[in-house]
Amino acid sequence: MELINRSSLSKADKKEIFHLWNNEYPEKLSYKSLPDFEVYLQNLTGQSHILLKDENQNIKGWYFDFMRDNQKWFALILDSKLHGKGWGTKMLSLAKDKEKELNGWVIDHNADKKKNGERYLSPLIFYLKNGFRKLDEQRLELNKISAVKINWTK
Repeated sequence: MELINRSSLSKADKKEIFHLWNNEYPEKLSYKSLPDFEVYLQNLTGQSHILLKDENQNIKGWYFDFMRDNQKWFALILDSKLHGKGWGTKMLSLAKDKEKELNGWVIDHNADKKKNGERYLSPLIFYLKNGFRKLDEQRLELNKISAVKINWTK
């Protein structure tokens, strides 16, 4: 496995990440097409990316950050077969080395299903173990997602 920093994504990267997103996130958050996913990415300013690639150069994890409302926001997706092996923590450590603060929305329940029918397990405990604070008073409640804001400050 190899971690790669990128300031932008290739078309091939976007295609792989689109599939990773749709396989690992709750089905309600999936994108119907690659162009829809690309529109999402185009609307994010100040992006940077960390890709986790296997020995065949397939993307197995993706960290990205961007600016929103003068704050640095991020998301992290990891192939569920790699959970608990330290790769998510390594990706976050690289991000923390270059940032002073990170903010994210985290689903804090286990009620959603993934596209394959498996339950989507909340990663909240993972983020708390990695030094993030849960901001209970700041929630995102939409039809597609119910999440709590998390924050890490150096």
